[in-house]
Amino acid sequence: MAGAVPLVEIWRGPFLESVHAGHAVVCNAGGEIVEAWGDPEAVVLPRSSSKMLQALPLIESGAADAVGLTREQLALACASHNGAAIHSERVTAWLANLGFSDADFCCGPQEPRDIEARDELIREGKPVCRYHNNCSGKHSGFLTLTKHLKAGPEYVALDHPVQKAVKAAFEEVTEEDSPGYGVDGCSAPNFAATMHGMARAMAFFAAANPDGDRRQAAAVRLREAMAAYPELVAGEGRACTELMRAMDHKVAVKTGAEGYFVAIVPEKKLGIAVKIADGASRGAECLTAALLVRHGALDPAHPVAQKYTHGAIKNWDGLVTGRMRPVEGVLPPL
Repeated sequence: MAGAVPLVEIWRGPFLESVHAGHAVVCNAGGEIVEAWGDPEAVVLPRSSSKMLQALPLIESGAADAVGLTREQLALACASHNGAAIHSERVTAWLANLGFSDADFCCGPQEPRDIEARDELIREGKPVCRYHNNCSGKHSGFLTLTKHLKAGPEYVALDHPVQKAVKAAFEEVTEEDSPGYGVDGCSAPNFAATMHGMARAMAFFAAANPDGDRRQAAAVRLREAMAAYPELVAGEGRACTELMRAMDHKVAVKTGAEGYFVAIVPEKKLGIAVKIADGASRGAECLTAALLVRHGALDPAHPVAQKYTHGAIKNWDGLVTGRMRPVEGVLPPL
């Protein structure tokens, strides 16, 4: 995280209590840097912020259309969902349509983040399953591609045809050779890229034309599916869902673990990549919202914009004790 700069501040009363440092890059349709903070060449694992890149081969291969995947399913392929009923029911139906079961997933079982779904499992004494995993939509996409390619079951292996296709798409859209990978929380490879590379990839998605080549058409379908179904991409109370709704479903945004966040802004043909060095999601959410305001995609007066750019910090008695805000100069003056 060398070269990270202060980007988000936490104030308690008149005291600056904490600072989140990191990197941020905004790219235009040509892949050129419009503006940046920190080091644009910092190499980072984008984690779940790369899911729309990982889903490109699902469409480009013809696998999605071969089984008639819907826009809802494409949104789930890019999701880090809460494991609520709206997520798990769709994932299990997808599996059944493919002729697979929960055991065919390579992701591990994960307790639902959704409280209602979690409590129902506890009350009924049911086990936590792999389809509850926040990445089960992505893995449903991987299984769809696996079946289409008639490949083996270990679809998260680096030398599997699915991951070879993912790596090729990732490198082509970021326009750089990935220097390596880490194993993600769901056991799939997660390829590293520079901040510039990821912002460039998001700008590609933003500028893609539905009448363009196969890859552009695939990118449009994924970004539009995400924006149309923000509740499937994340869930109630989540920044991804709230921000996409606040921008009238015109922008696609996606969180990643350890303080990563990306945004696809089609009307401006801009791509945004954010990384908070200490891994704090709250910092990434604040900065991403601020950059969306800065570039005219998010109304600064919208309650969701206010929540993330000037978020109140409350104590256990409900008293406002502080504020979180981007560093001076990131948000345009009111």
